[in-house]
Amino acid sequence: MRERLEKQMEFLREIDKLKMIGRQTYLSDGKRKENDAEHSWHLAMCAIVLQEYMPEPVDTARTVALVLAHDLVEIYAGDAYAYDQAAQEAQHQKEVEAAEKLFGMLPEEQGAYFQELWEEFEQCGTPEARFARVLDNCQPLLLNDASGGKNWREHGIRKAQVLKRNERVRKWAPELWEYLERIILKHVELGNLGD
Repeated sequence: MRERLEKQMEFLREIDKLKMIGRQTYLSDGKRKENDAEHSWHLAMCAIVLQEYMPEPVDTARTVALVLAHDLVEIYAGDAYAYDQAAQEAQHQKEVEAAEKLFGMLPEEQGAYFQELWEEFEQCGTPEARFARVLDNCQPLLLNDASGGKNWREHGIRKAQVLKRNERVRKWAPELWEYLERIILKHVELGNLGD
């Protein structure tokens, strides 16, 4: 029992480092960029609030578990900017190695549970994983809108890049897509996204 608890406490101390992993997305006020822990919390809230917009039934609790677990590997792998193609291509292998290291800290069955959550999110094979992916795309777009397109302007992002990144939203959550598409078009008009 004591060894099990020690492993669990070590894991919980380790995942606190998620708060130190910076992302490229600005908070809604545009004053600073969010960290991975803030992103995960926001995704969990999105899952609870937006589940009615998924055309297929989803287990919201499972989706919350997926969004809370999916970026834990970035403690070791770091965050790759969504619009940096080269970084994205290298990221998966880094995350595979990070998952093994991080989830290996836990007692075996709990480590396997977190590994399963991470793989489910990556593979998008369940309604919950598809919903989690939709949210992972929606949330940064919402914050880009709230911050006046600040991140898009700084990186010279174009409309075509945002459309490509959000193909899953269009396919898996058409009602949410309609809302997000209006945001994208608004920022093209404002000059925050290149056309």
